[in-house]
Amino acid sequence: MAVEKAEPVQKRTRTKRSPIGAPPGTLIADPTAPQPALTLTGVAADSSMLFENASLETVRHCRAEWPLVWIDCVGLGNVDLIRELGTIFGLHPLALEDTVNTSQRPKADFYDDHAYVVMRMIDHPTSRRWEQISVFFGDNFVITFQERAGDPFAPVRKRIEATLPNRLRTRKADYLAYALIDAIVDSYFGPIETIGDQIDHIEDEMLAGPRKHHLRDLHLLRREVVALKRALWPLRDALAALTRADAPYIHRETAVYFNDTLDHSVRLIDAVDTDRELLTELLDTHNSLSQARVSEVISILTIVSSIFIPLTFLAGIWGMNFDPQASPWNMPELEWSYGYPAALAFMLFVALALLGYFKWRKWL
Repeated sequence: MAVEKAEPVQKRTRTKRSPIGAPPGTLIADPTAPQPALTLTGVAADSSMLFENASLETVRHCRAEWPLVWIDCVGLGNVDLIRELGTIFGLHPLALEDTVNTSQRPKADFYDDHAYVVMRMIDHPTSRRWEQISVFFGDNFVITFQERAGDPFAPVRKRIEATLPNRLRTRKADYLAYALIDAIVDSYFGPIETIGDQIDHIEDEMLAGPRKHHLRDLHLLRREVVALKRALWPLRDALAALTRADAPYIHRETAVYFNDTLDHSVRLIDAVDTDRELLTELLDTHNSLSQARVSEVISILTIVSSIFIPLTFLAGIWGMNFDPQASPWNMPELEWSYGYPAALAFMLFVALALLGYFKWRKWL
């Protein structure tokens, strides 16, 4: 079965950082960032309610009415709205600054009444398009900030909307935060498995015969694997910090689930390391096969040249303009009636003799 060729890893545009010397917590939006849209979900043990394009007033009202609220902010182009959300939920200014500056290393920070987790997310599995996602959660709220639309949260939303009670509706905000983080981590499995299939496909084609496009495909896959490794290694540390956190808003039973997500990240890192080693070996194999092919071509050309060198020498000898009438030593065979076919037969004999010698020496 044919495997799709690797898509080039899309370059990430870095957002504008705070000016040098600016006070901590200064928020500066990327001018190209989309305007934020709030999706609010109120969660209770026996019901849930979804509010599309929610306003800040709706946020304040639902926070007072629902035991658990999840606010999904898509777009980071309005720092005033982000700052107001931070005021409503008491989010730390430094964490909000890291949310707007979308070039952060995955990490987990803990404050008195809430935690902040920043991750890299693949929001489009086919093209492997990256974005930063920030997750805030406290005792009764979860807030996610995305750069643009597209996320792996559909299964979580379906579980919240389910009619039967489940853990997402009966437990605290830390379990909902776990479900969202776990969905992000699990979203890596598909692209990594696709990369593995592409590596196997390229390996099979290379064994049949290396092609020029294989080298390009291998380098593109290697770039993707490096990007995955850069996202997963610090993510593992962030998840480990969540499992060890001694915070009142992270309960002991939820820490067990965070530990399971940590195991998933370790499996992903192992798979990425394996793919990287395979790519390195395939690049070396491609170079070796290419060099062997060049050596084979050079050997064939050398053998052909070795055969034609004596033939060219003979043709040159018989092509000299000596007059046999002037002297009996001046190539008398030129007057022989069978001289031309005899010369061709002799050159054919020389060529066949050289071919037999090369085969006897196992050079062919």
